[in-house]
Amino acid sequence: MSTVATQNFVPVAELKAAKGRSLWQDAFRRLRHEKVAMISLAIIIAYLVMAALCAAGLLFTNYNVTDHGAAYLPPGAGHWMGTDIFGRDVMARAAHGTITSLIVGFFGAALAVVIGTVMGAISGYFGGVIDELIVWFYTTVDTIPYILLVVAFSFVVGPGLSTLCLAIGLTSWIGHCRIVRSEFMKHRDREYVHGATALGAGHARRIFVHILPNVFHLVLINFSLGFVTAVKSEVILSYLGLGVAAGTPSWGMMISDAKLELAREVWWGLAAATFFMFFLVLAFTLFNDALRDALDPKLKSR
Repeated sequence: MSTVATQNFVPVAELKAAKGRSLWQDAFRRLRHEKVAMISLAIIIAYLVMAALCAAGLLFTNYNVTDHGAAYLPPGAGHWMGTDIFGRDVMARAAHGTITSLIVGFFGAALAVVIGTVMGAISGYFGGVIDELIVWFYTTVDTIPYILLVVAFSFVVGPGLSTLCLAIGLTSWIGHCRIVRSEFMKHRDREYVHGATALGAGHARRIFVHILPNVFHLVLINFSLGFVTAVKSEVILSYLGLGVAAGTPSWGMMISDAKLELAREVWWGLAAATFFMFFLVLAFTLFNDALRDALDPKLKSR
């Protein structure tokens, strides 16, 4: 009898901790136990640190140093990923291209998430005519192919980092808006919102203080997805000549230059850009999958 009781005994402190954990605490606990998520997070942090060191002038300072006598050198001890047509170090160029991709990814995705969250929240919370107008607006915009909108915006404003961030942010918020709208429609009639109304909370407080925190995990997940989309859009636009300004290190520009380089059997420029882009996109994609699973309220009790 005592043996069974001992085996089934759970400390009261652990019981309270298990029952008292919030969704965020459970999510972080799950993420810590996911090896793939932790490896992906480590890769993302490594990219951020490398970009910060490059931007501060502490790493790969020779990215723009030309040496025509050393043009198209193959990978070796002096240049781990070879040189380009101007004798510039390909690895240094690819490392500084990380700065461009991270800036466009973070600011482009952040702008899209802010627009989508605000419009989706207003549409889902108020409903009626306001909802119909917002739905009509994003449905109309959504009928235009996404890449054509970005290209048109870049043509009008001109190439540059700020143009890329604006173009991506202003054209990629629709999917996030739909998700936030549907979640607000489910939450606006729940008991805790009626309780806030009874206590005198205004519309803005109910939207941003009471409902938004309960759907904020979707904001994080969509930001991660939007980051990957923004990085790929930057590469595509730079490849087409509509991305960053000339001379700015970019993976898309390196891939564009590889069109002529491959004819001369110079493959290392394409390989370097693809290598850097592949691991950044893969790390964000895998981490986003783990984050989505960790923040799923249905798995909270497991």
